[in-house]
Amino acid sequence: MRKIVQEIADELVASGAERGLQIAVFRRGELLADVVAGVADAETGRPFTSDTPVYATSTGKGVTAAVVHVLAERGALDYDTPIAELWPEFGAHGKERATIRHALSHQAGVPGVPVATTPEDLADWDGMCAAIAGAEPWWEPGTRCGYHPQTFGYLLGEVVRRATGKRFSQVLEEEVAGPLGVSGELFCAVPEAELGRLARIEEVAPPPPLPDAMRDMIPFFRVVGGYTAAPAAAMPDAAFSNRRDVLTAEIPAGGTMTARAVARVYDALLSGELVSPARLRELSAPAVSGTDEVTGAPAGWGLGYAIGLSPALSAPTVFGMPGSGGTAAFADTGTGLAVGIMKNRITPGDFATVDRIGAAVLSAAR
Repeated sequence: MRKIVQEIADELVASGAERGLQIAVFRRGELLADVVAGVADAETGRPFTSDTPVYATSTGKGVTAAVVHVLAERGALDYDTPIAELWPEFGAHGKERATIRHALSHQAGVPGVPVATTPEDLADWDGMCAAIAGAEPWWEPGTRCGYHPQTFGYLLGEVVRRATGKRFSQVLEEEVAGPLGVSGELFCAVPEAELGRLARIEEVAPPPPLPDAMRDMIPFFRVVGGYTAAPAAAMPDAAFSNRRDVLTAEIPAGGTMTARAVARVYDALLSGELVSPARLRELSAPAVSGTDEVTGAPAGWGLGYAIGLSPALSAPTVFGMPGSGGTAAFADTGTGLAVGIMKNRITPGDFATVDRIGAAVLSAAR
């Protein structure tokens, strides 16, 4: 398998489709492939290595969910606990029945942040939590699903903070990264001293801005009560992804990680190191499906994970999270594989690299 994956990675970099890649594959604790190709920083030529962390937008949601599942396994919280029980301020405007399960499965009804939200705002934990607590729900929690691009991280991160008395990044380190041996490769908030190790995110060309008329037709960009899922000043482009304040802040709708580290998290979910077999079955099973109220597309969510990620990874045994820049991490309960795919060239909406690598890995395992 390592040879197949290395050949694909080398070809993608040589063709110019990618600047730098990391791919890691685990099965039952065994690292089957730990592949790198290309450079981490095009300006300096610094090579990509297996321990080069990459900012990976929503791929980090899968790690955030794993922290919640570990705490649930320990009895520190329960999926059906109303969020307002732990976070009373959140119960305003009819949100008092929204549960942790609803937050994990994108049913909480608060997918938006204030329209004028900036990257600086996203880095202000207390300010963002206050804005979300004060928001009116877009639908009655639990009755519909709709992708929560940024609020997913604050909802669950504040639940973790209220349940443990510790900041999310500390719990991530103590409960997941440290025990799994991936400290230094898995971050919510990157320490200042580690910033020089990170891959430099780039984009081939920024996408042209959508005309207002077209934006109005796409649910993702709609505005409800002064809130939107996609604040124009804080879109996760290359400039956003390289910002020091963003990288060092706790914004657990995303994350900074190596392919090896995130694949290790999924492997530990599969193997029983982090959760019981019964909890694995629950978190990886469909919790809700239907038309997504935010993206307008068909959606299927488990507890914190998409069920099936892309056309090539659509099997119901596959659960994980893609990131808007074209990264992904997932596990397949059918083959027992856990896979991380990190890269530093943003390809919004284009998961060709993930599809190709993921399909090759799953095919090689069968």
